[in-house]
Amino acid sequence: MEHQKLLTALPSVDEILKSAEGACWLDRYPRRYVLQGIRDMLQRERDRIRTGGRFSSDLQALLAEMDARIQKLCSYSLQPAINATGVVVHTNLGRSVLSDAVLRHVTEIAAGYSNLEYDLEHGRRGKRYSHVQRLINDITGAEASLIVNNNAAAVFVCLVALAKGREVIVSRGELVEIGGSFRVPDVMSNSGAILREVGTTNKTHAYDYENAINENTALLMKVHQSNFRMVGFTETPSVERLAALGKKHTVPVMFDLGSGSLIDMKPYGIYIEPTVQEVLSAGADLVTFSGDKLLGGPQGGVIVGKKELIDIIAKNQLMRAVRVDKMTLAAFEATLHLYLDEERAKKEIPTLRMLFMKPEEIKKRAQKIAARMKKAVAAGAADIRIVQDASQSGGGALSEVLLETFAVAVRPSGMTVNALEAKLRKQKPPIIARIKDDAVVLDARTVLDEDIAPLAAGVSAAISE
Repeated sequence: MEHQKLLTALPSVDEILKSAEGACWLDRYPRRYVLQGIRDMLQRERDRIRTGGRFSSDLQALLAEMDARIQKLCSYSLQPAINATGVVVHTNLGRSVLSDAVLRHVTEIAAGYSNLEYDLEHGRRGKRYSHVQRLINDITGAEASLIVNNNAAAVFVCLVALAKGREVIVSRGELVEIGGSFRVPDVMSNSGAILREVGTTNKTHAYDYENAINENTALLMKVHQSNFRMVGFTETPSVERLAALGKKHTVPVMFDLGSGSLIDMKPYGIYIEPTVQEVLSAGADLVTFSGDKLLGGPQGGVIVGKKELIDIIAKNQLMRAVRVDKMTLAAFEATLHLYLDEERAKKEIPTLRMLFMKPEEIKKRAQKIAARMKKAVAAGAADIRIVQDASQSGGGALSEVLLETFAVAVRPSGMTVNALEAKLRKQKPPIIARIKDDAVVLDARTVLDEDIAPLAAGVSAAISE
């Protein structure tokens, strides 16, 4: 009987909707989420009453919980986050950060109409890829180029357009899998191309390719080991050697470069990543690579190479299915403009700036973060100190390269480091960190300038909860 009285005392959905709070919610939020928020909280109270649990007898407290529930239902799922992991091109956190110049151009184009497919000079329909093709060609030295929605699509459309029903020769040691179970053999099968494996896992010679060439060979394909590395007793023919072989037998050579660096990294001690320009100069007829990895632009796949091959790919019907929109094109155009001046690109493209950041500069940032954090966190609530650590490129690139960095290590006194890491993920904005040596580690390399203040506030809030 007592339970029944308590259940009867709960306000109805209609009563809450007619209240001042309900009217305010209906004015600010979609009706469906207002109703769901109210019903969710009322059902929770009913369940607590029936099971003898602790329920809210304060109507104002219940209304406040309804308000919080409605706000949560109406909030965006996709939201900004603070990347304190030290992984520069973090696939789960959106990969490359776009520069201010890129964001301005995207906003300008997306906010209204544009000449996306309109030829202003002749007053007729134009081609969307024309806005970036000249830039790509000038920067890479390619005869022609195309952009699609990611590098997987770039590889797929090349195979469909150039090798459907014909053989593509690939080294057994390059039949790789990247994120999302994208496997070279499966892509071959789905494209209609016929995979012809040559060599062994660790060693493939030029003569392995040559012995496999026949009248049905469409491509010699090389796949860059961007997300793994084989060392020891290994061998694979160079691009130059494959290009000479392809020229001898009139078979195009395609190189899936994947990560797609446009800047020589050897001055920074990184010798394992060829640039797009180097691969084309070595004689590759087609090169595919990502726009959102080492290039530092938006998600996209770039195809560069010989004009006669690019023209065939451009005419394939699949191109419409994998084409990019105006915002992606605007972001690509603005990013590529920065590459016209390499020094400017290194400074203004966030991915490059973070990758090439000197340890002493990172240490100063870590000191700034730690100082701000110590002011925000209550005395004795945590041990906060600067530690030397290692960052990574991420994004399936530079897999064996560790970048010297400095981080802020936080050891809370009132909770476990696992509990603190979980609480950091629930902050606004969420803070994504690592756990190492029984501390929550916040790598200063990937913490943006504008994120330092909210990072300190978020750590303080998480520790004090």
